Amino acid sequence: MPSVLPVYRRSNITITRGEGAYLFAEDGTRYLDFAAGIAVNALGHCHPQVVAALKKQADVLWHCSNMYRMPGLERLADRLTEATFADKVFFCNSGAEAVECGLKMIRKYFSTFPWSGEVAESSDAGGSIPAPAIPPPGGGGRYRIITVEGGFHGRTLACISAGGNDIARRGYAPLMDGFDRVEFNNLKAVEAAITPETAAILAEPIQGEGGIRETSIEFLRGLRALCDGHGLLLFLDEVQCGMGRTGALFAHEQAGITPDIVSVAKGIGNGFPLAACLATDRAASGMTPGSHGSTYGSNPLAMAVGNAVLDVMLAPGFFARVEKIGAALKAGLEELAQDFPALIAEVRGRGLMLGLKTRVPPLDMVENWRAAKLLAAPAEDNVIRITPPLIITETHVQEALRIMRNICEAA
Repeated sequence: MPSVLPVYRRSNITITRGEGAYLFAEDGTRYLDFAAGIAVNALGHCHPQVVAALKKQADVLWHCSNMYRMPGLERLADRLTEATFADKVFFCNSGAEAVECGLKMIRKYFSTFPWSGEVAESSDAGGSIPAPAIPPPGGGGRYRIITVEGGFHGRTLACISAGGNDIARRGYAPLMDGFDRVEFNNLKAVEAAITPETAAILAEPIQGEGGIRETSIEFLRGLRALCDGHGLLLFLDEVQCGMGRTGALFAHEQAGITPDIVSVAKGIGNGFPLAACLATDRAASGMTPGSHGSTYGSNPLAMAVGNAVLDVMLAPGFFARVEKIGAALKAGLEELAQDFPALIAEVRGRGLMLGLKTRVPPLDMVENWRAAKLLAAPAEDNVIRITPPLIITETHVQEALRIMRNICEAA
């Protein structure tokens, strides 16, 4: 592939077709896809409802400038706000764009609306939070964002500056100023990092690239309380862990907290380029005409796909089924870890966002699985990421576990 920029370590497998939980190579070989485009194909490959919606829209209108109103756009935005904490939605094309929108929203909020000195109310804390110990300055004085070690937020310059992936950051110095990284799951470190310039806290409820590391419920609730107490915005990156992957529409719902901003992508488009930045009215109040935009964001094709994905996900019982099948898969992985402790150190994650921390090079094991017709993706911290389509069945689970066990026995 001499004409292709060599930024990916591509397998020699040539994929030509997908159906449900399977991918098919050029030579006809069938692979059980437990990577799902790295948590993208939430409804599997070529889901009939999504394909039908895309084809129907393709016959009507592909692109229309955001200078005009679009029914599909308004419907998708209304459905997302009705189903979530959010009051406002901005649609774009990728997770990195959704994160960028959130970062800009934070700066715009604090540059536009000086702190009023009002005491925050928090349902999580059960009443009024004491007045912030550090009075936030008005104007542009508050711009710094506290981020978490191991986090990954995308590939733009701002996103790699916010994230902690050394490979993604290497060679791009000087990185953007404005981010203060703290230790994972360490609430005291977050509190110590707050200064008069701090505007927000950015975290993933479950780190994907970072190695399927779960942010604890206590940590997430503590972040919400710190934001309330210090007048900060809470920005959660659910690009990978959102859209049903943990057994809820968004992972933060399982912690019982309400963020101010959430970035979402991957599963929302089931493979079609679609992402969104969700926000409360308060957090979005600085975003006025001309303050942000996207040429392709909100295009009618993407809106049709997004609405079709929601049709499936919001149907009764969908998330409960993800939770149930995820528990069955995790139980099987834990049995493998117990039987092969020399190979598997730990099972991580919840729902269908799972990971195996290995005692051997994870790429080696991924290659062995691939040779046995099972696909998965590596992550940081010696972890194999297991993120199958959310529509898998018990049969798929048993097929995957059988392949994994055979590989472990042959090691």
